[in-house]
Amino acid sequence: MADTRTTAGLDDEELQTWAALATLLEWLPAALDAQLQQDAGLTHFEYGILFALADAPDHTLRMSTLAAYANSSLSRLSRAVSRLESRDWITRAPDPDDGRYTLATLTAAGVTKVDHATPGHVQLVRRLVLGPLTQPQAKQLREISGRIMRGIRPEDGWTRAAGAGGKDPQRTT
Repeated sequence: MADTRTTAGLDDEELQTWAALATLLEWLPAALDAQLQQDAGLTHFEYGILFALADAPDHTLRMSTLAAYANSSLSRLSRAVSRLESRDWITRAPDPDDGRYTLATLTAAGVTKVDHATPGHVQLVRRLVLGPLTQPQAKQLREISGRIMRGIRPEDGWTRAAGAGGKDPQRTT
């Protein structure tokens, strides 16, 4: 009798690859959250919001753009932004170019917060993800991640625009 778990599902090598990735997908977010909570009182999701705004022109993005970067619904993003607003790290206002949209803007206190949170976060990312890899492996990871992301959704996720001085020119979404 054939082993239906193997013949009907993933073969041993596929299962080992998937199990490694699935475990990484569970463990890494928890490690990032724990470090950011301890050092800065932020979740990784909240840090991502602050970081995206810090990197945007005028520290401002439409909420819809921010939601797309965060792979978040507008309602989830709005709840997180409300928490960040209550700490005076973000403000929201109607988009003067199109009042149907809301703009989120990082405040001076928000800039200070992201500046405070970033060194520890970068240190952890280097220790857990980038440090164990050679440069060619890091490039492979980037390419593999991109292929998987494009398989999930054709549009790109957040990237720092080349030649934009670290600023994201996409404020039209």
